[in-house]
Amino acid sequence: MPADQLIVSMFVAQESPVAPQLSVVDMVTHTGLVGKGVLVTLLVFSVVSWAIVFHKLRLFGRIQGETDGFQDVFRKRGQLENVYNYAKKLRNCPMARVFLAGYIELAAQFRISSSEQQTGEPEGLLLEKLDSVSRALERATAQEVTKMERWLIFLGTTGSVTPFIGLFGTVWGVMTAFSGIGMKGQASIAVVAPGIAEALIATAAGLFTAVPAVIAYNYFVYQVKIKATDLDNFSLDMLSFIDRVYIRRSS
Repeated sequence: MPADQLIVSMFVAQESPVAPQLSVVDMVTHTGLVGKGVLVTLLVFSVVSWAIVFHKLRLFGRIQGETDGFQDVFRKRGQLENVYNYAKKLRNCPMARVFLAGYIELAAQFRISSSEQQTGEPEGLLLEKLDSVSRALERATAQEVTKMERWLIFLGTTGSVTPFIGLFGTVWGVMTAFSGIGMKGQASIAVVAPGIAEALIATAAGLFTAVPAVIAYNYFVYQVKIKATDLDNFSLDMLSFIDRVYIRRSS
């Protein structure tokens, strides 16, 4: 190649424009109306999911702290009345609320027993009346487990639904790319790039929303299961304590 042509070709190569690289923000901005709708929907799911995650983390932290303190008081104080006065001060302890339900039922049975004493019945609680305390503990345990499970269904729904929402955006982006090919009559990068970018962004957004929600859902379900087991064990301990101390058996 002559020297003059080589120099000219070098200048042309240097002056040829380079295709600008679009950032993620630019790609999101240039997506279509349906793509923006998919991204906004995923954003709403993500924001609500993270709000639930932070709320549950704080809640379970407070529950664990108050539960540890309540268990220490329950083991050290022999009289249930003292434990009752301490339990009333706790606001985030499911075990304390289960205890309160059982204690209130126990006090009601004592009042019934006192009225029976005036009619000549034996003094003190009868053994078969312990069943009402057991039912009160079971009912309170079920209520507390339901409270701890609140909003977890949203995390499970987010983990199950958002990948399909992202998949819808992916399919729509591919359809946009093929539509551009049909309108332009050629399959160049400039024609298919917007649709492919929209599809990939929707896929990434769906995974970014779903994966943390699934991890958080499994973690909190496991925590609720542990707390439910602790409540069941506490109910058995409380029934055993009442059986030893407050139930009067016939001699």
